[in-house]
Amino acid sequence: MDRLTAARVFVEVLERGSQTAAAEALDMSRAMVSRYLAELEGWAGVRLLHRSTRKLSLTAAGEQMLPQCREMLALAERMQALGQGVDAVPRGTLRITCSQSFAQAWLVHALHDFTSRYPQVNIDLLIGSEAVNLVEARIDLALRITNQLDPNLIARHLAVCRSVVCAAPAYLARQGTPQHPQDLTRHNCLAYAYFGRSLWEFAHQGEATAVSVSGSLSANESMVLLEATLAGAGVSLQPLYSVEALLREGRLVQLLPDYRSPELGIHALYGSRRQMLPAMRLLLDFLAERLASKAHWRY
Repeated sequence: MDRLTAARVFVEVLERGSQTAAAEALDMSRAMVSRYLAELEGWAGVRLLHRSTRKLSLTAAGEQMLPQCREMLALAERMQALGQGVDAVPRGTLRITCSQSFAQAWLVHALHDFTSRYPQVNIDLLIGSEAVNLVEARIDLALRITNQLDPNLIARHLAVCRSVVCAAPAYLARQGTPQHPQDLTRHNCLAYAYFGRSLWEFAHQGEATAVSVSGSLSANESMVLLEATLAGAGVSLQPLYSVEALLREGRLVQLLPDYRSPELGIHALYGSRRQMLPAMRLLLDFLAERLASKAHWRY
């Protein structure tokens, strides 16, 4: 039995939630996935999964086996990386996690250019704003927009994220245009769960102002709020990378331009410099260089 492949199948089944999804991700038949799972259980001498028609769940032995399999796969990747120093050709799969808004507005385009330059590198992109355990999830790189960094991870500052208050022209025609942050208390403010759901902060001429806002919609994904804002539902605080083009096109209007929202750092987070794959070193430098050129995000 190819135990490394069996370990990869086991991990994929748990991460994808089903044998069918794992089979698609691994480009193998569902029967082959079942065979690898059965052989892994035979080798381990215990049952690793509870199988039912509705869901899969780990047995007690499976819970102990899962982190070991992930470590085995990580070790295999590091061993493969040793040979990359010989031919200097970056290769392998990089697992990256990132928020939907940043991935959709910017990252996916940068990754396309990167993989075009290095065709032997593949990217597995996990979308989500929630913090994840990089080791347990086998994540090589987390791109996060925050000023609160995990002290257990290595962080490389890549750029600054600026945000603006904006609304659609149709909404402003109905409700009027706020001239001061306190005017926002009379508007339908669409709140982002991870960025001051009910308290929006501003700075003007060195003075700080905080405004308690409320509205008919809040969400944990800023792209949802952006669509609602474009539809004229209300006012939202959006990262500039998502709305810069919309502001230029006139589909959105920047409000309170003299009042700045707090800036957040765009960071690359990872677990170890010593065990970093060569492909990831190249990707980090590539992203840093590409982000450094985004001066138009200073709208």
